[in-house]
Amino acid sequence: MKLQYVIACGLLFLGLACTPKVVEEVVEAEKVVTPPPVEEDLSPCPKFSDADNPDQAETDYVLYRDAIRVDDYARAYELWQKVYEVSPAADGRRNTVYSDGIFLYEYFMSQETDSLKRAAYVEKIFGIYDEIDKCYPEGGYIKARKAFDYFYKYPHLKSKKEVYDLFKESLEQDGDKTQDFVVNPFTSLLVDMYDAKEIDQAEAKKYEQRIRELIALGMGNCKGTACERWKIIKEYAPERLRAFEAVKSFYDCSYYKQQYLKDFIVAPTNCDTIRLVYSRMRWGNCPNDDMEVAQVIQAGNTNCVEETEPGPGKQGYDCLKNADYTCAIEKFQQAAEETTDVDRKANYLLLVAKVYYAHRRNFPQARKWALRAAGARDGWGEPYILIGKLYASSGPLCGSGRGWNSQVVTWPAIDMWKKAKRIDPSVAGEANKNIRRYTQYMPTKEDIFQRSLKEGQSFRVPCWIQETTTIRAAPN
Repeated sequence: MKLQYVIACGLLFLGLACTPKVVEEVVEAEKVVTPPPVEEDLSPCPKFSDADNPDQAETDYVLYRDAIRVDDYARAYELWQKVYEVSPAADGRRNTVYSDGIFLYEYFMSQETDSLKRAAYVEKIFGIYDEIDKCYPEGGYIKARKAFDYFYKYPHLKSKKEVYDLFKESLEQDGDKTQDFVVNPFTSLLVDMYDAKEIDQAEAKKYEQRIRELIALGMGNCKGTACERWKIIKEYAPERLRAFEAVKSFYDCSYYKQQYLKDFIVAPTNCDTIRLVYSRMRWGNCPNDDMEVAQVIQAGNTNCVEETEPGPGKQGYDCLKNADYTCAIEKFQQAAEETTDVDRKANYLLLVAKVYYAHRRNFPQARKWALRAAGARDGWGEPYILIGKLYASSGPLCGSGRGWNSQVVTWPAIDMWKKAKRIDPSVAGEANKNIRRYTQYMPTKEDIFQRSLKEGQSFRVPCWIQETTTIRAAPN
């Protein structure tokens, strides 16, 4: 992967148009005030001008770069070595020779099967990173590049905590100038570090807020292709940060209003939506006399009839209203065990799944209980609708939000929705709506081909999903 170049700026000289007498006076003045030429701040490392034969070094530089352009990597490497030996800093203004070395080593490593030789290439790559940091220091950039490679390319070389700390150093060093490629992997690691209890809530909150600030700055100030990168980040990072919704008092009332009230506005009579929105706002400590909370309560009283008979079912609903999710899960499970009514049992089990999904953000447990609900009632499609949503929501969890790992989750999601409408025509409308929405996010034909795969083949989706599905391409 090539690194950004250091762009050198030129100088613009202005001329003065005057009468001969004025020119004479101005020239005389310039002899007094004109400062000596300012020397350009070049890299302290060996440059073309430092080589014994500068012309040959520059010629070899041009030739090896031409060889890279035509994919003649053997010749490119031979010539690159000559330039790297005598003038690794090129003209002193850009780190091209170093970045091209990383590119070549990564290419050769991709063709190598010997683990020892691959390890040697990795060592050379990180050695070049250190040279760039010395010859072209750019704040926390090299720390960020190293952390990025450890996260995506060489996760076996460093622990998650070590990579997290490296990203954090880069972020602290660069502040508002933090590189955009830092945000997504750092977000993922932030959630993982908190879940693993390797950082406390105060640190998690600090960097959660910093991530949102960086996204706002990036979206507000981006130009050209950088805007597309920040758009991808905005799609991924806030969604990944929703994992902190499971942490009591991590987010305040205003967060839950912003996140969930829009769902109520779209479906103000849907009881699942009403329960979700009200419970989330209670979890965020929103008071019942808040105007918007009161609207949700009124909608619930008008549209949703819940159990009034004493027992674990009613207790479960009460716990859910009060945002006591542990209690809600326990009571709905108890109600499912005690009832002899098949439909009620299935509904209680599905409620457990929904609590795990919407409130605990625990997708594996949500699937487990949705499958139990499906098993309790024949021909019921709603549990499979939920499982499809779990899979479709896993793009940020299983990948970067875009790209292969995030896109393949659409296959099992669509499988679930197709199954739901096949066994239960009453859910066909919702299933078809979800299928139409997510079909466009399947991998492209090019993505499939590049991985030596074919449409119609079986494919095992990784991450927590672990489902075997069929490879399909997004429509052109």
